[in-house]
Amino acid sequence: MAMAERIMMLAIPGFFVLIAIELLLARLIGRKVYRMNDAISSIALGTLSQIVGVFAKVLTIGIYAWVVDRIAVFALPADSIWVWVSGLLLYDFCYYWLHRCGHEVGVLWAAHAVHHQSERFNLSTALRQTSSGVLLGWVFYLPMAVLGYPVEVFAVVAVIDLLYQYWIHTELVPRLGWFDRVFASPSNHRVHHAVNEVYLDKNYGGILILWDRLFDSFIEEDPAEPPVYGVRGALHSWNPIWANLAVYRGLLQTSRQMRRWPDKLKVWLKPPGWAPIENWAEVSKAGFDLNRPEYDPAVSAAVKTYAFIHFVLVLAMGVHFLGAFRQMETLPALAYAGGIVVGLVTIAALLDTRGWGRWAESLRLLGIAAWTLIVGEWPAAGVIGIWLQTGLVVFVLLSLLWLWRSPSPHDADTKAVTKPAI
Repeated sequence: MAMAERIMMLAIPGFFVLIAIELLLARLIGRKVYRMNDAISSIALGTLSQIVGVFAKVLTIGIYAWVVDRIAVFALPADSIWVWVSGLLLYDFCYYWLHRCGHEVGVLWAAHAVHHQSERFNLSTALRQTSSGVLLGWVFYLPMAVLGYPVEVFAVVAVIDLLYQYWIHTELVPRLGWFDRVFASPSNHRVHHAVNEVYLDKNYGGILILWDRLFDSFIEEDPAEPPVYGVRGALHSWNPIWANLAVYRGLLQTSRQMRRWPDKLKVWLKPPGWAPIENWAEVSKAGFDLNRPEYDPAVSAAVKTYAFIHFVLVLAMGVHFLGAFRQMETLPALAYAGGIVVGLVTIAALLDTRGWGRWAESLRLLGIAAWTLIVGEWPAAGVIGIWLQTGLVVFVLLSLLWLWRSPSPHDADTKAVTKPAI
């Protein structure tokens, strides 16, 4: 486990360097592939996913280790290169089926939909990960445990498979010829994220696209059919908590509309949008327009700048937490994680122009000031000196002044903006 965590921590700076490079290249060639609010939302969801994963791994890795110890057919050596290579291939195969079922089974789609909600396709989208996938996703990797792949092999190949998929979330890399026919690539993955009818539920492979060719789920990107990104039931929110819960809520509402108990269960197990014929009229089936406007609430430049600066600070706290949680007791770790999540939610509320956003953000800032003055230390970082305490309190006061003097979304300089999806 420690090796997998070290690899992920080393990769984090690379994520943001590559995002900066992609942003620069896009501007040089006159492409607008990023929106600040969308990118913040995606990175916030990735941060939340990693924080939840810190605690969820106790369950998922614990179950995997239990199966390896008690049920495994073989005792595979962790020092064999063939165990690592075959483990990566088997993990990628299991991932293909988890990913495919994540599109074809309602309850699994409820978790996976988070990754598809962005209406942009760029490297920040790769960081947009679910926080609830751990609830059922581990089941698909049990064959590796039964075969006896050690925990450390499983944990590391999982990170390798995930990291590989980072670079394929971009519009700037064209089709790559033979590479597209063997491996998951930007072209193949653009298709996967598209909501165009012809592209739906295709190209699930994590590293190898050969799985899709083998199991008839592959389609090539068609230059005459530019991909349109997002989900058909648009989220219309930057809130990371709501992003994780929205599809579950929809499934629950649909299930309650069913007349028969078997159908109430099938809603969760059948493909998204399923309903028996007699209930079809009762289940909302809104039409879909590829030219629908993107969700982009009008926010003043001052609020955007505030949100960006404070998001970077909350993100830094998240990275610090991921590097330090093993040195923390459970309750302080939960409190620190909770504070980070609150920051992600309040910043999202500002970008969503929610009426309660400024009040919630103000309470968060005052909470930081109170913690600094009363407790006098930062989680997993030790005592805060008097000068740093003073600096933090001054920063909080200046932030409050900035926040409340910024124009509201109802002021004249923030006109409603809608942008076409293509």
